Amino acid sequence: MALGFSGLHLFSSCGSQPSNQAETVSQAFGSLIKDPEGLFDLPEGFSYKIISRFKDVMDDGFYVPHRPDGMATFPGPDGLTILIRNHEVNAARGGDESAFGSDFELSEKLERSDFYDYGHNNPGQGGTTTIVYNTKKQEVVREFLSLAGTLRNCAGGPTPWNSWLTCEEIVMQPDDVYAKPHGYVFEVPASAEIALADPKPIREMGRFNHEAVAVDPNSGVIYLTEDDSEGLLYRFIPNVKEDLHAGGTLQALAVIDTPALDTRNWEDPFIETGKQFKVTWIDLDNVDSPESDLRYRGYEKGAARFARGEGMWYGNGTVYFACTNGGNKGLGQIWKYTPSPVEATDGEVNEPGTLELFVEPNSSNLVENADNLTVAPWGDLIVCEDCNSKQDLNGITPEGKVYKLGRNAKSNSELAGATFSPDGSTLFMNIQHSGLTLAITGPWQKAKTASV
Repeated sequence: MALGFSGLHLFSSCGSQPSNQAETVSQAFGSLIKDPEGLFDLPEGFSYKIISRFKDVMDDGFYVPHRPDGMATFPGPDGLTILIRNHEVNAARGGDESAFGSDFELSEKLERSDFYDYGHNNPGQGGTTTIVYNTKKQEVVREFLSLAGTLRNCAGGPTPWNSWLTCEEIVMQPDDVYAKPHGYVFEVPASAEIALADPKPIREMGRFNHEAVAVDPNSGVIYLTEDDSEGLLYRFIPNVKEDLHAGGTLQALAVIDTPALDTRNWEDPFIETGKQFKVTWIDLDNVDSPESDLRYRGYEKGAARFARGEGMWYGNGTVYFACTNGGNKGLGQIWKYTPSPVEATDGEVNEPGTLELFVEPNSSNLVENADNLTVAPWGDLIVCEDCNSKQDLNGITPEGKVYKLGRNAKSNSELAGATFSPDGSTLFMNIQHSGLTLAITGPWQKAKTASV
């Protein structure tokens, strides 16, 4: 089916309200073909391979945990790809969805210090796993647990120094099940050999419903989204690049001349797509507060408010991030933050970064409730949906035009974790509630010449 995008990317010069009207156009890769296996529809010439399933036994003897979510890839030895994958397993009694078995019987293979939170004999069941993958043979080389004892690891982001920042999308105090507080970011090195990361929270990056992060390779600044309908957009300025445990400063984005801007577009006046705002950044204090009130305190200081910030990725010299419930119809928004040439220095006063509403679909035929996203090797966004009806994998060009790249044909499970291998040959993606990780290959070069 060919889907439209006219009216999606409305520039401020047109002076009109966001529109849900669209005209039919051709797609970058052609129409989706019904999958005879009934799992995932793709355009002609593309195919997928299931490379990991919930409850598979990994090479370290643990089970693949459930609910695979955000992911990123890193170059490994001998041309291999290292894929680090989150697991959004929530706080619960019992280990049915964990790496350790329903009674946590396999947890005895590890030391208590290997877990962030072993709980009261009820280890945190989220964490990360790592898949070492051969893209030339399209085969898994090995698979193993790489972070243990955390909860609800939703999204995160890769660093330029080859590690994965994984985020807990939960804020909770110790209770009769868990022994430690949760709501933090953790760092997982990209390792091709079986290894567990040091489960040490980066407390100065704040305690809130973390979703995703993106690192600006030029400044070393780290940007963070918050999955809350009254969330903020944050940045963390590390004291020492590549050593996030050495501390730093957490700030929230505010629009110059418009304190406490509500970007959600739920009520008049609408913020039109293409409109750019110059921004400043507000220092935050008590960022490890147990009260889960950082977003309220930041908003009171003048920070802008966003509707459930989720997926985030650095590419094309900018930071893209999705607000899943933003927009006049509540169908989501995708924003761009373009850092200042002198980001996080005193020169920002004269050369501030800019915030821009990139797309606001307001039509479920386009993009509905954008979640995880990545930047493709040819510069387009690849966007996963998490909505109540269809679950599509979408492409969006730098001009804001949408095309369909895939569709969940099996279930209503959200799609998550889209990310390309370093060689650009393979797109990895999760069907979360089915507990599946796919490797998708095909004629990606078509995107370079497609007219959409």
